[in-house]
Amino acid sequence: MRIIETMDDIREGVAGLVVLEPRFADAIALAGEPPLRRRPSGFAELLRILVGQQVSVAAADGIWRRVEEGGATTPAAILSMSDEDLRALGLSRPKARYFKTTATAVTDGTLCIDTCVTAPVADAVKMLTAVTGIGPWTAEIYLMFCVGRADVFAPKDLALQEATRILFDLPERPTDKQLAMMAEAWSPWRAIAARVLFTYYHAAKGREGVTG
Repeated sequence: MRIIETMDDIREGVAGLVVLEPRFADAIALAGEPPLRRRPSGFAELLRILVGQQVSVAAADGIWRRVEEGGATTPAAILSMSDEDLRALGLSRPKARYFKTTATAVTDGTLCIDTCVTAPVADAVKMLTAVTGIGPWTAEIYLMFCVGRADVFAPKDLALQEATRILFDLPERPTDKQLAMMAEAWSPWRAIAARVLFTYYHAAKGREGVTG
């Protein structure tokens, strides 16, 4: 149930992680200390992660600004809007529907976002992914960076897969199932491992002259 709240928590996690897997020390030597990377928890931040699904960071930021300007950040506001209203804010048709299903789930009590802080990670992921539009990646990223859970990972993330391939000198990028199995050895600091790998990914790609 550990929550990552400060850089001291990050440093404690890093110290524990490199004992579990010394190769993470190589990643930190190249990329430096991973950032805290915490965002507020709550309904709006969950929507923001939904917006970021399968689009570039720049595109997601642009859409999110329009969503905020349009006031579509609370369940009541979203449920008062038509699909066309949401589409006008830059949301795709599926994402407009996901905004509605998420708002409905919060309103009817199917989704209790506060429970994500205290429930076992598997239970929190199950509750989140029961909502149409919230997949495992969205749920895990929310738990990792908004709630701050210390022992959650996102094995479907392509950057984490590629960073793992480079760091562990694998012949090919691991599948999400293979990466999930690898990450079990990094418990109880899997969210720290993710932060290290995200930071390492950008450093390693920059060294190779590759962006993105």
